[in-house]
Amino acid sequence: MVAEVKSDLKRHSKAISRGPDRAPARSMLRAVGLQDEDMEKPFVAIGNLASDVTPCNVHLDRLANKVKEGVWKADSVPFMFGTITISDGISMGTEGMKASLVSREVIADSIETVTFGESMDGLIVVAACDKNMPGALMAMARLNVPSIFFYGGAILPGNYQGQDINIQDMYEAVGSWSQGKMSLEDLLGMEKVACPGEGACAGMFTANTMASAIEALGMSIPGSSSIPAVDSRNEELGLKVGGMLYHLLENDIKARDILTPKAFENAIRVVLAMGGSTNAVLHLLAIAHEAGVDIKIEDFDRLSRDTPYITDLRPGGRFVMSDMDKIGGVPVVMNELMGAGLLHGDVLTVTGKTLEENLSSFHDKPDGRVIYPISSPRKPTGGLAILKGNLAPEGAVLKVAGTTHLKHEGPAKVYDGERAAFEAVTNGDIKEGDVLVLRYEGPKGGPGMQEMLAVTGAIMGQGLGDSVLLMTDGRFSGATHGPMIGHVAPEAQVGGPIALVQDGDIISMDVETRDLALRVSGEELERRLKEWSPPEAKHTKGVMGKYAKLVSSAAKGAVTT
Repeated sequence: MVAEVKSDLKRHSKAISRGPDRAPARSMLRAVGLQDEDMEKPFVAIGNLASDVTPCNVHLDRLANKVKEGVWKADSVPFMFGTITISDGISMGTEGMKASLVSREVIADSIETVTFGESMDGLIVVAACDKNMPGALMAMARLNVPSIFFYGGAILPGNYQGQDINIQDMYEAVGSWSQGKMSLEDLLGMEKVACPGEGACAGMFTANTMASAIEALGMSIPGSSSIPAVDSRNEELGLKVGGMLYHLLENDIKARDILTPKAFENAIRVVLAMGGSTNAVLHLLAIAHEAGVDIKIEDFDRLSRDTPYITDLRPGGRFVMSDMDKIGGVPVVMNELMGAGLLHGDVLTVTGKTLEENLSSFHDKPDGRVIYPISSPRKPTGGLAILKGNLAPEGAVLKVAGTTHLKHEGPAKVYDGERAAFEAVTNGDIKEGDVLVLRYEGPKGGPGMQEMLAVTGAIMGQGLGDSVLLMTDGRFSGATHGPMIGHVAPEAQVGGPIALVQDGDIISMDVETRDLALRVSGEELERRLKEWSPPEAKHTKGVMGKYAKLVSSAAKGAVTT
């Protein structure tokens, strides 16, 4: 006997599991364990980004198996598959770092390919490291099937000589050691304890920024983004995800029903209020692009002007994500914003309820240390600013949450590539007042727009964070703080003005006016542009070559089109 048909739930998978002509497909499905009754259940893809290459993802098999168990319990059939991850923290400062942003596109493409190719009815992605999360959301937006994101959680802080430390401290320690301000013994001692176990980087770096943004988008379980990786609550939530997805299938609530313009504004405000990573600009623009939502880089600055900065999280503050969790997590921030009329409470979420309905069940209040009341914020405006001017006509990004250095004018010292800049800093070639210009590291020029934490960490470790300005067409780790301007667009590789800067040129930045200017006449810049020619592409084949040919401006999210 054929089981009762749940035609409304098998919107896609019926193509592979029904009818006499699908007997060969069913033979394959039986080989992986399906029974007669399973053929008429909805098929759910589980993207599992487990990997031994990084502590962010090393534990995800455990959580993904709980999700799988929960899907079975929800009268659905789970199909787990894997995809890649690149550890920014391990590849930082090497050529391999160029692959990091590229991996976002590979992750999105691979999740889309499996879910589409195997006619899945729904999608759950279990992920943790930086590019996992936007890649997952980009795929969900493309596929537009009922979808839920499940975050693997953050690492706990390490401890050295009585002080909590994390990976941010390691990069800054290298800068201190290079200047003789730290012993090799202390550097190696910190190394052994900075990352005490599984989980994504501890502070409000890119992983936790994106986890918080996804919760604000309504695409993950309310209250889940601050739970530490080692906490057993993650396994409990994993079991619940299957039932939640089944509810989405029953009500035909698809990803783009949740990923609306209002939802993106909510996510941007949460990032701004929490002092989140500059990478959130790239990633939210990219997700919005895939969802068909018209979000522009200027929207980050518009919303930042009236979104108070209300957390004290590293890298610009004192605390880490596990501290957030102890006092109620991201819902505390969102309730503060909601109470001030700064969030859209009527948006739909993966619970099937509105954001306002979800938040009504969270009653924790700001503690005044980790999270400030919106009535007395750390700063009256948000943690990011978008700068423009003749150096960045399409825009550049500064994390104002991570610096008090908001105005600068000084001579340029120009370096074509990250390694040369890093050596200049560690060799003592960069002095107080300088503007370090690091170029040809943009989406096309890198290619891959690698992060510059090795350089920025060295600057901060040398005590130059209040006197040296860095600007680049590359990007920064979420652990970066100080006066560091990234995503300068157009990039050098396509002839953007940053390509025309020469040693000694005067560059000025004014955050209040949002101006980033090269004090060189328009006529002189035109002359330099006529004499300029792009350097040869660093990669012409393979994934890096494909990416360089297809990628757009950082001001558009560095999406491949």
